[in-house]
Amino acid sequence: MKRMKCTVSYDGTSFAGYQVQPGKRTVQRVIEDALTKLHKGAEVKITASGRTDAGVHAKGQVIHFDTPLEIPEDRWTIALNALLPADVAVTRTEWTSDTFHARFDTSGKEYRYFVQRRAQRDPFQRNYASLYPYKLDVSAIRKAIPFLIGEFDFTSFCSAKTEVEDKVRRITSIDVKEDGDLLIFSFKGNGFLYNMVRILTGTLLAVGNGQLPADEIPAILAAKDRTKAGKTAPPQGLYLWKVFYENEGK
Repeated sequence: MKRMKCTVSYDGTSFAGYQVQPGKRTVQRVIEDALTKLHKGAEVKITASGRTDAGVHAKGQVIHFDTPLEIPEDRWTIALNALLPADVAVTRTEWTSDTFHARFDTSGKEYRYFVQRRAQRDPFQRNYASLYPYKLDVSAIRKAIPFLIGEFDFTSFCSAKTEVEDKVRRITSIDVKEDGDLLIFSFKGNGFLYNMVRILTGTLLAVGNGQLPADEIPAILAAKDRTKAGKTAPPQGLYLWKVFYENEGK
């Protein structure tokens, strides 16, 4: 058995999320189904760097699985994509150490969130960016960002449904760029809690809209109370952009 590491992109629109759920179409299920076909009916389980929710997309999800097949490394991409549906694509395949773990070996992740600023919705962007038809002061958003950089308890910025006890995470950078009517947020950190990026985005949009002063961010962090932060931004604007590993040779 050898271990294969894959980078995967997917359009989350028609999925009930990444993780297998009974009776629902999920990213994990369609990839495992493709691998089962490739392995002549033998079940193959995959492990991902983390889960994504229904409607959330990925440009750089990372998975691993073990296989006895002796397919050349560069042919795995072709073989898998021939069996995967059109809304999922393997973009890179490489043999890796049998100790590599797609989830536990991560050193950080980058998420991006796309906001479309226009008065009326664009039907061609409805699944790939969140519509925000209200006034938005990007300079105010940029003033709020430094308050979120560093290591904090992000209880105020995660879903109350999360079962994780340790809510301390480190954000290394947050960038916001304007591209036409799109506002693109980039979040990098050593890890993110359930709905954390969407709540951070919703809070920064509230600052940009004048609903929340930028200098209120430290108080929101200190409160450790989800009700103090902004709304949870919709899922369709969110992308798991890249997963980082300390040893990229793995």
